[in-house]
Amino acid sequence: SRLGILIVRHLKRLERVILGYLEVSDGPEEKARLGILETLQCTIEHAWPRMPCRLPVLLKALLRLLWDVHTEQGPTPEPVRAALLQGATQCLILLDHCSQGQVKVLLEGVQSSCQENRVRECLRKVQEST
Repeated sequence: SRLGILIVRHLKRLERVILGYLEVSDGPEEKARLGILETLQCTIEHAWPRMPCRLPVLLKALLRLLWDVHTEQGPTPEPVRAALLQGATQCLILLDHCSQGQVKVLLEGVQSSCQENRVRECLRKVQEST
């Protein structure tokens, strides 16, 4: 957040780091994933003019994270899972705002075909955000 809009100078490298952390579980507390979701939220808020071109990659990674958190059978406590789902949902909402509603359009088909209630609930929150 100290860099503000100057973060755009480092977006390409930062995007690779974010994607790497989102893909890998780091144990029951999931501190790294929770931290990187916070970093992504801050990055979207400060670099919002540059986010629409990164939308396909970030959307795919966040949807994969939602699915992974929902389907993982590991020792992760329920409050941590809920925090991960909420963080990913918040990132999707921010991406939708900076892309003028493109996320909602892209998620329409996903939400109708998804059978998992927790994932559907997250997608519903994105669809209902203003």
